[in-house]
This record gives sequence, structure tokens and C-alpha cells, in this order.
Amino acid sequence: MTLTSPHLGSSTGWTDARLLYALEEVVEKELNRHLKVTKDWMPHEYVPWSDARNFPGFFEDGEAWDPSQSKVTDIGKIALVVNLLTEDNLPSYHHEIASLFGRDGAWGTWVHRWTAEEGRHGIVMRDYLLASRAVDPDKLEQFRMAHMSEGFESDNRHSMLHSVAYVAFQELATRISHRNTGHQSGDPVCDRMLARIATDENLHMVFYRNLLGAAFEIAPDLTMQAVRDVVVNFRMPGHGMPGFERAAAQMAIGEIYNMRIHHDDVLQPVLRFLKVLQIEGLGPEGLKAQEELGLYMSGLDSEASKFDERLAARKARMAARAAG
Repeated sequence: MTLTSPHLGSSTGWTDARLLYALEEVVEKELNRHLKVTKDWMPHEYVPWSDARNFPGFFEDGEAWDPSQSKVTDIGKIALVVNLLTEDNLPSYHHEIASLFGRDGAWGTWVHRWTAEEGRHGIVMRDYLLASRAVDPDKLEQFRMAHMSEGFESDNRHSMLHSVAYVAFQELATRISHRNTGHQSGDPVCDRMLARIATDENLHMVFYRNLLGAAFEIAPDLTMQAVRDVVVNFRMPGHGMPGFERAAAQMAIGEIYNMRIHHDDVLQPVLRFLKVLQIEGLGPEGLKAQEELGLYMSGLDSEASKFDERLAARKARMAARAAG
């Protein structure tokens, strides 16, 4: 590092500015690695334009939207709207990370590159939904306006470390949500599109996960506290959109995103890769955070098991009704 680090076991001496400076070389390294492995892709190539037709309004031949026009499953429609509305808030996300990470040097280059890559996701998803008539276009626009008009404020905007920890998990959560939505959509075209988006999200997760690993090396106590706070209080970025709670419940039942998936496929992989619960040499604050994190994960696993049982019972009841 180009910055002399404070005592590694201490929480004192580290400010956001010092951490940003200390991690600059890691950001540059991860940015270069990212640019070597990522592949540019064209959103328009993933959209079934031949299925598209005019909507009513300015076009005399416009055809009104009807639910029967879409081959996407009901749970696929719900998840697609949630995922797209989440992507729509990109301007607010950009503002958040640009304010925290800055616009200069490697940090700034990453912020703008990340934003450009994320921009493709909203473009291709909206084009797909409109061309395939998967959802009501009027309601989709009304939801977009309502959601974006509220803006977005991150729960972690007070701290650069908290923000890095959050996006390390959130990018993976988004990847999982997109992939499972594709699998449950009933449309191979949708599945292929979301697989492409999920590839981007995974690369973004790797960037932030590796950055979080570097933060553990230079400020382990503070980083452990940040991870503990983020994991315990984790919320998806779309939590403020209209009808999110109901949609999230339906997505949980539909096995697109639920407690079991959150525990097994999002939290555990990052914690396991970084060996967070095995880190030694922590100070009192870091050790306390590590212990609390371990207890939370055990409790979440237990709650997920209860959810699994309820979901299995629900499936059994539905199967029995269908058979009867």
C-alpha cells in the first residue's frame, strides 16, 4: 500500500478518505482485471423484436395490451417488474457511489464503468418486456415514475466500508434474482437475456468482494463491524418500490428469492470465500462483531429451515388439491 496503515487491530485512525486512498491500488488492480474478463454485449440482440407490434395511442393500428399475449409465467412477470424497477433507479445508485467513492482516479473510472454496464440491464429488460408484451406497459411506466420520484438513499451511505460490504452481497443477490427469474419465466428468450445480465452482476460482485477482502487486510476490525451491520440489516435496493412487500412474498414462495436462497446462495458464498468467520487477531470490537455475525447466520439458517418446511407443506397441499 502507498499509505502507512494504522495498527491493524485498531479501529482508530481510519477515515473514509484514508481508506479510499489506501484501497486505490486495489481498485486499479481489480478494475484492470475486470476489463480483461468482461465482454461487451449488445442489448438489442437479446430482444425478440419480431414479436413486437404497436400499442394504441398515436398509431391507428395499435393493439391494446392483454395478459394472454405473453408466454411469461405469473411469477416471472412479478419478478421481472421488480428486477426492472430496481435497475431503473440507476441514476440514484450512481449518485450514491460517486458521492462515496469519488470521480477521480481508479475509483472514478470504476464508478463510471459500473454505471455504463448496469445501464444495459434496464435497457434490455424494458425492451424485452415491451416487445414481448410480458406486462402491462401503462402500469410499468406508472410504477417507474412512482419509484424513481421517491429517489433512493442507501442504508449505508454514512460509511464507505459499509457501502463496499453491502454491494459485495447485493450484486450477488441481484445475480441470483435474475437467474432464478429467468429459470421460472417459462420463456427461453427471457432466460437467455437474464443469464447475460447475471453474468455482469457476478463480475461486479467479484470486484466488490475482492475489494472487501483487501479492506479486511488493512482495517479488519472496522471491516468486520461493517459486514456484521450490513448482513444483519440487509435490504434489497428495491424495497421502496410500490407493492414491494407483496411482490417479495410472492417471489419467496415462487423460489426466486427467499430466506433459504439469501442464506445459502448470497451470504454464505461471500463469507466463506473471504473466510470472514475464521479471521483471527481481531481486537475487541472486531471479535464482538464476528461473534454476532456468526450467531446471526445460525439464526437465519434456522429461520430458513422453518420457511423451507412451510413451503414444502404448501406445495404438498397444492399437489393434493390438484390430484383431487
